[in-house]
Amino acid sequence: MAAPVRMRMSRTALLPVALLLLCAIPLASAATWALVVLLVPVLVAAWVLTVGVDVDDDAITVRSLIGRRRVPWSHLAGIRVAPRGDLWLVTTEATEVRLPVLRVRDLPRLAAVSGGRIPSPGPAD
Repeated sequence: MAAPVRMRMSRTALLPVALLLLCAIPLASAATWALVVLLVPVLVAAWVLTVGVDVDDDAITVRSLIGRRRVPWSHLAGIRVAPRGDLWLVTTEATEVRLPVLRVRDLPRLAAVSGGRIPSPGPAD
């Protein structure tokens, strides 16, 4: 069994989070209750580091900040592309699972790592 392929948000997204933390420190030091402001950059950093999609031989696992959902290949009916370019897994139970960090431009990579289970998009006719 091959190791899962992890598709995550680029770590460069942590640069604005660091800037947000730097800007929040003076506000948080102004009052004790304002320490709650420091939670915002911490939660955003946790989201950047956690959210993503893992593709392995058995399933696609969608990871969010508070949990994960595993969709076995046998339960995958297809992929829906939303009008704004978001990708959604459509299951055989007629439910949909959003792929949080993937967009239409990521379809060829997703098709490649799926081992042929997801067809590669071709040019428009």
